[in-house]
Amino acid sequence: MQSQPKLLRVVALKSLQDSDTEEMIILNRKSRNSIGLPHRSRPVFLLTDLDSPSNCPPNLIQSWIKGSPNPGFFLRVAVMEVESWVLADRQAVAQFLSVPVSRISRQTDEVTAPKEHIVSLARGSRSRTIREALVPAPGSTAPVGNEYNPRLIEFVRESWDLARAASVSSSLKRTLDRLRQES
Repeated sequence: MQSQPKLLRVVALKSLQDSDTEEMIILNRKSRNSIGLPHRSRPVFLLTDLDSPSNCPPNLIQSWIKGSPNPGFFLRVAVMEVESWVLADRQAVAQFLSVPVSRISRQTDEVTAPKEHIVSLARGSRSRTIREALVPAPGSTAPVGNEYNPRLIEFVRESWDLARAASVSSSLKRTLDRLRQES
C-alpha cells in the first residue's frame, strides 16, 4: 500500500500547478529535519496535516520551527488531514465514491476524522469496486482498504478540482493564497 506522504505530495503538486512555483522543492512530514535549511535559491513547500484534534496549526508549526525559517520556506497544514481538502471537492468526491453529495459535509475542515469519513462514505457506496478498494476487509485491523491510497491518489490526479475544493476548505484556500503571494 502506498503511504500517506504520497497522497500529501500529490495534493501539494496539484496545489502548486496554478502558481509559478515549478522549481519549488516539495517535502513531506518525514523531511522535517530539513526545515530551515537553505535549499539554494529554490523555495521549499512542506505540507503536513494535524492528525489529531488536540493539535492546532500554530502550535504544530512552533514545535517544528525554532527561530525564523528561511524566507523561501512554506509550511502549510491541512486541517485536520489532507483528506479534508480532498473531501472539499464535494461533487467530484460524490461521483468518485458513488454516493449522494448530501452525505458529504459542507464544512470539510470541521470533520475531525476525514479519512474515516471517506471510508464510511465508501461503505455506503453503490459501487462494489469502491467498497472493496477503500473499506478494510472484515476482520482486518487496518483503518482503510488495501487500495485506499492508490485510488485516492488517482482520484486527486484525474478528477479533483482545486478551485472547487478551495471554495469549501478555508485551510486549502489560505495555502493557495500564500503560494500565490510568493509566485
